[in-house]
Amino acid sequence: MVDQAQTRIQEAMTTLVDDLDKTYLRGMQRSMHMCAADCCDRKESSVDQVHRCIENCSTPLTQAQTFVQHELSQFQERLQRCVMVCQDKVRNHVTADSTEAQVSVYKAEFEGCAMQCVDDHIKLMPSIKKSIAKTLSKNSS
Repeated sequence: MVDQAQTRIQEAMTTLVDDLDKTYLRGMQRSMHMCAADCCDRKESSVDQVHRCIENCSTPLTQAQTFVQHELSQFQERLQRCVMVCQDKVRNHVTADSTEAQVSVYKAEFEGCAMQCVDDHIKLMPSIKKSIAKTLSKNSS
């Protein structure tokens, strides 16, 4: 059950990243390469000038990728905190004297709680995507 939840969240994250890549990042990457090619066409420029030009071309994409990674990292941290709260709730009930039957009940309680965390966070993904997209569209204009 936990493996299924992990697969669901990974698939949702992959879909989100793919959508952002296709919609924003790939175009920015293309622009970066076109800009860098233009830098290389400048025959009058020195090697250092060409390298600085190419670095400047890559800055918007690098900043966008860093932003996306940061946002997704924060999302994952929130999900992990939610699951940790589930663990803490169950940990408070389990003692050295807990029977196997009680441990099974607590394990099921934990799994249900963790699944709820996953469901809740998957539901947040459209708004996270919208927020990231809003920032990316401002920066790619």
